[in-house]
Amino acid sequence: MSRSRANQGRPRLRRALAAPSAVLLVLSLLTATALGAGYIARHVGKRSHAGHHRRPGRAASSAPAVTISPLPGTPDASPHTQISFLGLPASEITDVSVVGSRSGRHSGHLESYASAPGASFLPDKGFIQGEQVHVSALVGPAGSRRSVGSAFTIGRHFNYRFPSRKPHDVILSDPGVRSFPSEPDLHPPTVSVTVNSPQASPGEVFFGFNGGNAQWGPTIIDGNGHLVWFHQVPGADHAMDFKVTEYEGKPALVWWQGTIPPIGVGFGEDVIYNDHYQPVAHIKAGNGYHADLHEVLITPQGQAYTTAETLVKANTSSVGGFNDGGIVDPLIQEIDIKTGLVMFEWHAFGHVSLRDSYSKPAKSPGWPFDFFHANSISLDPSGDGNILISSRNTWAGYEIDHRTGQILWRIGGKHSTFQMGPHTRTAYQHDMKWQPDHTITIFDNGASPTIHHQSRVLHERINWNAKRVELISDDFHKPGLLADSQGDDQLLPDGNSFVGWGAQPYFTEFGPEGNIVFDAHLPTPGESYRAYRFQWEASPSAKPSIAVSKSGSGVEVYASWNGATNVASWRVLAGQRSHLEPVSTVASSGFETKIAVGAAGPWFAVQPLDSAGNTLAISHAVQPK
Repeated sequence: MSRSRANQGRPRLRRALAAPSAVLLVLSLLTATALGAGYIARHVGKRSHAGHHRRPGRAASSAPAVTISPLPGTPDASPHTQISFLGLPASEITDVSVVGSRSGRHSGHLESYASAPGASFLPDKGFIQGEQVHVSALVGPAGSRRSVGSAFTIGRHFNYRFPSRKPHDVILSDPGVRSFPSEPDLHPPTVSVTVNSPQASPGEVFFGFNGGNAQWGPTIIDGNGHLVWFHQVPGADHAMDFKVTEYEGKPALVWWQGTIPPIGVGFGEDVIYNDHYQPVAHIKAGNGYHADLHEVLITPQGQAYTTAETLVKANTSSVGGFNDGGIVDPLIQEIDIKTGLVMFEWHAFGHVSLRDSYSKPAKSPGWPFDFFHANSISLDPSGDGNILISSRNTWAGYEIDHRTGQILWRIGGKHSTFQMGPHTRTAYQHDMKWQPDHTITIFDNGASPTIHHQSRVLHERINWNAKRVELISDDFHKPGLLADSQGDDQLLPDGNSFVGWGAQPYFTEFGPEGNIVFDAHLPTPGESYRAYRFQWEASPSAKPSIAVSKSGSGVEVYASWNGATNVASWRVLAGQRSHLEPVSTVASSGFETKIAVGAAGPWFAVQPLDSAGNTLAISHAVQPK
């Protein structure tokens, strides 16, 4: 990769204090946990682009060809769970038996997935909190069927009092709030660009604005900070993880929107818009959960990987909590977008010990212990379906076997499978992502509480032969920033790195040598969970907008087209409503173009033109106000 510079001579953060040793708590309900050594032996034989050995693929295994979720040993499945059979078509899944230890035998039916072989058994009634559930089925083609089974426990709900939601106030007098005569209902944030060099990558900047005095919502700007598209989310909702994806073979936009209570996780849904800014899909978490803010990942096949949270009772006395305490248990769901069915579900609780957390339970019995806090999902580039999950509160990443749910290995934290080389350890990190060359990028917050004196972005590789993590590079903002939450690092195709600083209202693009080639900031107290740069082309389905006001003997025309990316100029039409003629054409000047016109009208309309002079659309005809 072009961004594989040596790190000598570059500033580095102080390393975190060595983590205290801890004994791994083995949970009795877990039937499928593996902690690395046998799996690391498989990571040999194939060289990655970075010059280090990479495992060649899935080793021979006696595991079944079908994956049943909830996974075996799950200690806190939902009372509303479906039973997912992933890996075989529904026609090869028969004699499904689902029996609760208290609720008895459950009738139901199978529904097939649209994106992959498999089906979910949908029980006709729910389960009872705390009961054991046993599942069995015959799978395979007729004549060679075999028995498979699983057992899991239904969690006990932890009663957390959610605060009331109040829409935030938009303060129009704040200079950080934009207003447009042609779009009077839009009040997005002002973005200040301080660096925009020729070395910056092409494309627009994408972020979800929250926390400030402007309206909140997914936002696109160009490299000069000019607004391209803004969409206000409803009520008291937040917008998170706004980015470009591909859906049904076409470019699309995806983001999360919902509510964020003080415990710091989200309850909402993921939304997909097409390149005409029309909603084409809503992704809801299954099994009675709500999609969490931290990640949504769309696959070309039509699946969505998303985070969700469940609040359940658990004994947290081993880490200073309560015998009948509560935890926030993050889970990863693979959703079949077309049907909304759950294909795969993994829970951190039961796989990771509470003792592995660097956080501590609250002193209040009414506040759940957020021991893990999953904040990113990344699919292994080898194509084996395995998943890299970042845990903020254990300072670690976990490679999860997509077939069994077992932890294959851990990077960082109290029980790293690998020796962590100099300056490779993280604290409260976000956005741990695989790159195509099998290296890993990370946004290392270093807070909260403060462990490092500034946040940074890391690029690391795993040396499989030496079982060691090595630093490729680390980058810092100048002056330094310390983000106590959120943040991301997007590696761009040209080797540049685009960084959103999370709770700090900045986004920065670094060149391959670590030089800053783009830097911008939002108005305080605004922030964005992540920020990205993508090349994006779109033609809105809505008509262009126009406003006209009298100015002396003429008028001033304001023209905009929220989300359009190919408008080079604007043509003003004037005359009778049934017969408008061109009176002026001017170059486009950002989101809204102001045009002085001497014509009397009395009706006016505008047409956006592309660079070749082609008419793209026409607004409604209006009269001056």
